[in-house]
Amino acid sequence: MNAQAQLDPAQVLAADPDWWRGAVIYQIYPRSYQDSNGDGIGDLRGITQRLPHIASLGVDAIWISPFFTSPMKDFGYDVSDYCDVDPMFGSLSDFDQLVAAAHRLGLRVMIDLVLSHTSDQHAWFGESRQSRDNARADWYVWADPQPDGTPPNNWLSIFGGSAWQWDPRREQYYLHNFLVSQPDLNFHCPAVQDALLDVTRFWLERGVDGFRLDTINFYYHDAELRSNPALPPEQRNATIAPSVNPYNHQEHLYSKNQPENLAFLGRFRALLDEYPAKAAVGEVGDAQRGLEIMGSYTAANTGVHMCYAFELLAKDVLTASRLAEVFAEVDRVAANGWACWAFSNHDVIRHSSRWGLNPAAQRLFTTMIMCLRGTACIYQGEELGLPEADIAFEDLQDPYGIEFWPEFKGRDGCRTPMVWEPSNSAGGFSEGKPWLPVSPEHLTLSVASQEADPDAMLHHYRRAIALRKAHPALAVGTHDQLRAEGNVAFFTRQDRDEVIFCAFNLGDTPAEITLPQGTWQTPDTDIALADLPPNGGRVALAPWQACLAVRV
Repeated sequence: MNAQAQLDPAQVLAADPDWWRGAVIYQIYPRSYQDSNGDGIGDLRGITQRLPHIASLGVDAIWISPFFTSPMKDFGYDVSDYCDVDPMFGSLSDFDQLVAAAHRLGLRVMIDLVLSHTSDQHAWFGESRQSRDNARADWYVWADPQPDGTPPNNWLSIFGGSAWQWDPRREQYYLHNFLVSQPDLNFHCPAVQDALLDVTRFWLERGVDGFRLDTINFYYHDAELRSNPALPPEQRNATIAPSVNPYNHQEHLYSKNQPENLAFLGRFRALLDEYPAKAAVGEVGDAQRGLEIMGSYTAANTGVHMCYAFELLAKDVLTASRLAEVFAEVDRVAANGWACWAFSNHDVIRHSSRWGLNPAAQRLFTTMIMCLRGTACIYQGEELGLPEADIAFEDLQDPYGIEFWPEFKGRDGCRTPMVWEPSNSAGGFSEGKPWLPVSPEHLTLSVASQEADPDAMLHHYRRAIALRKAHPALAVGTHDQLRAEGNVAFFTRQDRDEVIFCAFNLGDTPAEITLPQGTWQTPDTDIALADLPPNGGRVALAPWQACLAVRV
């Protein structure tokens, strides 16, 4: 037995401090992954049960959306106790067992920390709202009304309406960038920062390998509470909030994106650096400055390691020209930063439906994201090619969808239970009635069904991830200018002596691309790639086909 085999699995994982660069992260929405006790809600034991499936994909880490104690008004993103597990998901012991099982399989565990706000049921808020002079009076963002009794300024909530809620006990307004029941913490208060860093340390001591930081650019607000200016209509987009939401009508200069945030992120990074091989990815929610913020938050070793960018989560189909625009902007404002790219997550319509992709297009996009510079994140069920589920209004759970129905149907369509087998209406997710209905369309795409079909989407995801792992140039290499020629996006990745030319036909008609000068060969993979001409020159690309060429 060699020395490494004798090590604890966690020690082996801790040996690579840069594991996050070019990693593939698998996002789990715990309510919908696997129910172990028949109550219709997924839980931590269920996740542990399904870890072998995740490991079989070849990913590096899992990111688990919130499972903390919560009244579940926003399904866990409203935390009432940061240091415990909500009983519907299990216990701290269940979590410890999950981490140990993941580590044995070579998987790192990242958890979702929601630091910008708490639930109004959190003990901190219960104390803060009692008076203006208690020990936690300034732990949340309180402000007096204007002389006419209206809110302090014009800030809006992402979930609709004013971002201010009147509290009769203090006769003041409190800030909530999201639901009324999600009051924002006051990061201008040093004690709040200290308390949140204590929370972070609690989970580091339990063995987590990193964090996904929710709404990282919302931590600080403008101390002077200045109103946001209007955003010209031509600059509005629906990247962060649906177009029917007036939140898009403001330029959010003062309600988020404050420069003081960099100092807190420095404290957060210093804490992570006390532990070996820990990493954090921050979610940047901003429709105009997201990539710029990503650059500033990740450019040095004093912020988060990665930022979760929204540009590839947009509603409009990702064309070659749009991809070139995104990467040109990355080169301009975040050349020294590090992105975490995703096409789908728990907040947006699944990309197979959002972009109207056929199976060939889905495969092409999967291959492409594994070739882009940055870290890749895939969302549960994405590896099955699941479309967005159609949820009837009477079955909706998401308050966001209920508020803006029917123009915006909320996020439940991407949060329906994972389908493991086609044998019953719950798809193997639960022996009880699932909290959201399982789409009948999903049952034929179950894990069991696809395991038996070598041409299924599931196996393509494994091949694409294996391709990335086999070539350091794709995982961590440099990335020259990404260019577009018609429907074809192309670029070159390089790590030391390994050079790989990558081209992707993001269209439903044939295309051609010129292979750069040199001698090239197709990488060893089962992915159906374009044939390389024997003497260089033009490469013919079928619709939704990739060309990958390794310099020899």
